[in-house]
Amino acid sequence: MNTVSALGTDVSSQSRTMQLALAGLLGLFVVGFLGFSHMEVVHNAAHDYRHSMAFPCH
Repeated sequence: MNTVSALGTDVSSQSRTMQLALAGLLGLFVVGFLGFSHMEVVHNAAHDYRHSMAFPCH
């Protein structure tokens, strides 16, 4: 098992992979689901976030 030591903690490669996968799923949820939401407030918040991250949406 590979471990990475950062700030005195050991993180296994399996744990790192799980963290990256969950972060990716959260990102897809924000951009995909919330961006196409019919609730105007939620849609506008996701839209503004996409613009702030230089994500093309038009």
